[in-house]
Amino acid sequence: MRNDDKLIRISNDPKFVELVSRRGRFAWILSIIMLVAYYGFILLIAFDPSFLGTPVSDGSITTFGIPVGMAIIFLSFILTGIYVVRANNEFDELNKEIVEEYSK
Repeated sequence: MRNDDKLIRISNDPKFVELVSRRGRFAWILSIIMLVAYYGFILLIAFDPSFLGTPVSDGSITTFGIPVGMAIIFLSFILTGIYVVRANNEFDELNKEIVEEYSK
């Protein structure tokens, strides 16, 4: 069997279509979460910079901008971890099934 024929068969395989669909949808959801958080922070800087400059407590030199900025950074690590866990468990299993089926 030629490689072109094999690629066509794989791209039409229901498991492959499911893999691409689920992985794409999940990636978009995580991307939207990150974009909303990041652009929300940027909008907060643009429209209410005094909030981010407000000290966390009386006499503190730490302002709300520091923990909010750190939260966005940690959110990106958490979302990446969530994607990696799901990719290693669910998506890799589907990929493995497809590879095994077409490597015969």
